[in-house]
Amino acid sequence: MKRFPSSLSSKLEIRKQNNALRQLSLPSKMIDFSSNDYLGFSQSEIIFNETHQYLIDNNFIHNGATGSRLLSGNHKLYQETEAFIAKFHQSEAALIFNSGYDANVGFFSAVPQKGDLILYDELCHASIRDGIQLSNAKAYKFDHNDFEDLEKLILRNPDTVTYIVTESVFSMDGDCPNLEELVLLSDKYHCYLVVDEAHALGVFGSSGEGFVQLLGLQDHVFARIMTFGKGLGCHGAAILGSVELKDYLVNFARSFIYTTGLSPHSVATILIAYQHLKKDFTSILKLRENIVFFNQQKNLLSLKPLFVRSKSAIQSAIIPGNEKVKSIANQLQEKGFDVKAILSPTVSEGQERLRFCLHSYNSPEEISAVMHCIYSLL
Repeated sequence: MKRFPSSLSSKLEIRKQNNALRQLSLPSKMIDFSSNDYLGFSQSEIIFNETHQYLIDNNFIHNGATGSRLLSGNHKLYQETEAFIAKFHQSEAALIFNSGYDANVGFFSAVPQKGDLILYDELCHASIRDGIQLSNAKAYKFDHNDFEDLEKLILRNPDTVTYIVTESVFSMDGDCPNLEELVLLSDKYHCYLVVDEAHALGVFGSSGEGFVQLLGLQDHVFARIMTFGKGLGCHGAAILGSVELKDYLVNFARSFIYTTGLSPHSVATILIAYQHLKKDFTSILKLRENIVFFNQQKNLLSLKPLFVRSKSAIQSAIIPGNEKVKSIANQLQEKGFDVKAILSPTVSEGQERLRFCLHSYNSPEEISAVMHCIYSLL
């Protein structure tokens, strides 16, 4: 075997020295406070069986898509599912991508043009940043949820086609921007607003439609990115927008054009999960009850100052230092709670944290127990 390049070995060694080396681990039997499976759909036997039966009933006896959707991979299940998603989200059209990463990279590398401007929240996800890096447009970040800073950047670049980019729930902090204020600002300066709703789907809205629809702002947003690997418990993503935007992405989004499509089974799972989202109010309500209870426990134990303010399923306790936060996470795991430490460089140095993900299937007793455990450790 060829010798591994020394420059790459050095980078790995630096990660080890900083106590920041990432490693793969197998699923555990600990109490789940780490997965993005907010509604428990990924482990739903009902969704699993209904997906299988749907494929049998509709004669989809195929293991794969066989090619790009522009070649042989665009089976009719895609059309049915995209139509359902568009109607569910009150959008003209929906286009399914293989993942949220593919959707963001495809959108931002293709839509903003040379001479355009992208203004993005400094805490936007890596997939958004990677897509922006592939774009020919100019890009500047604005301070997190700071719309005064955003407006200054808009005013410095008048008469420019401008895309404003944010997330409705930020993946590390779990907080939400003031979308109503952001829409007013976007409309005032004729900007194109793009909202990633990955961590809002299944969490916000009467049927888990997301934060944008909860506020009735869908007609003011140029594009929404909905990711299915969180609240829907399956794989893939969709970009919501106008029919013209969908046509444009089909023609110019390279992460859509140059990849094999999802298998019929994957697309059927998306469809069945959406159907359950529309009718399964119990899981959504239980998740919301758990979010409220978690916040009550923070107040009861005087832990509130430790946490980023959040009313979402993501709750983050800031514990600076990779070594310290890893030590506390390890102690929680030894006590049976699957809580992950988020280390720098994933987050900025000094912003290392314990990241709790809440689910519909967590019990009040489990939530109370893990919070008392944190209290005792700190």
